Amino acid sequence: MVEGVKAMGYIEPTPIQLRAIPLILAGKDVIGSAQTGTGKTAAFALPILSQIGEHQRDPRVLILEPTRELAAQVETAMRDFARFTNLRAAVVYGGVGYGKQMDALRDGVDILIATPGRLLDHMERGTCRLDKVKYLVLDEADRMLDMGFLPDVRRIVDACPRERHTSLFSATIPVQIETLIKWAMKTPETIEIGARQTPADTVKHVIYPVAEDQKSDLLRELLERVNYESVIVFCRTKHRADRIAHLLKRNNHSVAVLHSNRTQREREDALKGFRTGRFEVLVATDIAARGLDIADVSHVINYDVPQHPEDYIHRIGRTGRAEASGDAFTLMVAEDSQHVYSIERFIGKKVERIKLENFNYKYTALFEEGKPGQPTGYARKVKGVRLSGGYYFGPSKKRR
Repeated sequence: MVEGVKAMGYIEPTPIQLRAIPLILAGKDVIGSAQTGTGKTAAFALPILSQIGEHQRDPRVLILEPTRELAAQVETAMRDFARFTNLRAAVVYGGVGYGKQMDALRDGVDILIATPGRLLDHMERGTCRLDKVKYLVLDEADRMLDMGFLPDVRRIVDACPRERHTSLFSATIPVQIETLIKWAMKTPETIEIGARQTPADTVKHVIYPVAEDQKSDLLRELLERVNYESVIVFCRTKHRADRIAHLLKRNNHSVAVLHSNRTQREREDALKGFRTGRFEVLVATDIAARGLDIADVSHVINYDVPQHPEDYIHRIGRTGRAEASGDAFTLMVAEDSQHVYSIERFIGKKVERIKLENFNYKYTALFEEGKPGQPTGYARKVKGVRLSGGYYFGPSKKRR
């Protein structure tokens, strides 16, 4: 294991690794929370792999992931960490055939990385048993909850031995996750590295107010003027991601697309091409916002404002990783105002509004924001009404 770590180029442990590794080595169940890009996979992988010994036929480590991309990424990391051992890792997920997965399971697997639905399929087919599992990892647990996997996760946990070690990693701990923790874990230790709602200090945030029918023009102009190395453009829907990718391709950008309607081969090609520099722009839905290890992203552009503040944190977490600097641009139309104010409340600061020089803007009421008689901060455009941010707006009211 030490040779594997050295081959990966690791020298000093990150904070999440420094705190999680001794606890897992000591046999303590662990709940972990940390910002993206902090080495979470190694935090659970290294202590687990160092304790399971030699290769055997049945899975002794089970790692559940919410998406195919995350599962494939963790399998790659496991193979790298264990490269100087005889331990075998395999991954099972949907969207592809069963043949290779069944062959791998038949040959014997020590570390199994899986999405819940496909793993249950294998269990029902009798091609996978979990009665030898000693280490269970529930990764991105809140995302699995969001995707409706919690009943499947419960069935899978039920199939594992009661005497096991369990680790759970989650950006947030909603009530349903707390219920799962009480049921599936034994007196877990909690590790939280940094405030969950705090973006990296190395990221610069900018909002570009714009009329709705000029969003695509402004996006193209930004990409023409900004000196970027690689950029992820986040869209709210799969249809819009396809449309924006097509538009950028027509403007001679090398573009990849990532969303759930793409085939597994297309998704793998998009990620590999973006990581290697074959594509300079990745247009994606929130499938790419969490957990994916995409290094050296210089810019994130929110073509659509995320509707939940937590999603903003996950999106911009693709840049400014591992202390590198990055830029997060957000295109804001009038109907996005409340979502933007929610994001600002969540991160605890107001994001600067900027107009791009020499861009032929159409008028939008957003340009009047902050002027006398216009709403500012978190105020809505409701005259004379007390608002949720503690502001008043109207001639007879004073702003608190």
